[in-house]
Amino acid sequence: MQRSRLLQLILAFLILPISGTAQPRPRLPEPDFANVRYGPDVRNVLDIWQCEGPDPKPLVIYYHGGGFRGGDKRTLSPRLLKQLLVRGISVAAVNYRLSGSAPYPAQMHDCARALQFIRLHATDYRIDSERIGATGGSAGAGISQWLAFKDDLGDPNSHDPLLQQSTRLAAIVPYNAQSSYDPRFIQKLMNTNQVDAALIQFYGMESARDVTDPRFYPLFEDASPLNHLSPDDPPILVYYNQRNDPLPTDSPGKLHIHHPKFGLALKKKAENLGVECTILFREDHPEGYPIEKFVAFFAKKLGKERLLTETEKVHQ
Repeated sequence: MQRSRLLQLILAFLILPISGTAQPRPRLPEPDFANVRYGPDVRNVLDIWQCEGPDPKPLVIYYHGGGFRGGDKRTLSPRLLKQLLVRGISVAAVNYRLSGSAPYPAQMHDCARALQFIRLHATDYRIDSERIGATGGSAGAGISQWLAFKDDLGDPNSHDPLLQQSTRLAAIVPYNAQSSYDPRFIQKLMNTNQVDAALIQFYGMESARDVTDPRFYPLFEDASPLNHLSPDDPPILVYYNQRNDPLPTDSPGKLHIHHPKFGLALKKKAENLGVECTILFREDHPEGYPIEKFVAFFAKKLGKERLLTETEKVHQ
């Protein structure tokens, strides 16, 4: 009896991670179009999940995070994907060159090109090219903001039809976002002398000492979404999974790089310019990422706001 009981306990322990709270993350469904090449680099690929129906659909593009040094389009939240599709919004997820092989502005330009590629082929993918939004966390949040605030990179006079396409967005939902990538601005905002290692590689600097090198100042300023914000920019909903708690003096990057202070600086400038900007804080959402609010925001701003059926609510 004792041996039998011991075996039962061992088996229960072995299956606990599977049947208990440590459930594996749901897998993404296979996209309708996988690894579509939008540029010459091996990382220039994207996936697209289409909504049902013949009419052109709004689109949300997911730009992944990873400090510009890593990450992949397959980190798209399955729950976010599912809820957007239920609301009649198609979804794309984009890979881009990483800073280890190509420093700034390669990441932003790749993501702009992916957007232009989708617009050029909007008919093929049943996309409404006037109703495109973007989302992403950390680096992906920065890219979403940069594209939303930067003047249109499309060149109507280009001989390349792809480069003629607009890079403007209709709405963005960045989360855990840095509104500036200027190390000098970050040091002042966070009351620190530290420089996050990801930014050193992002700009192709050799060390944190290069922050004082004037050669890099134009890059710092151009890479920072906050510097490009203007009154004609699209509405913003930004969420922070880090609490809005005080920071110690001289905090390391890992402590402040996702702090809500970035969002508060963005909101202050947005309000002064008359741009709609809403911040959601972790304190108000103890359940974690409020994906339902992300989706409702996109549904409203991309023109797909409608009531869900009871069946759809159950399957969210």
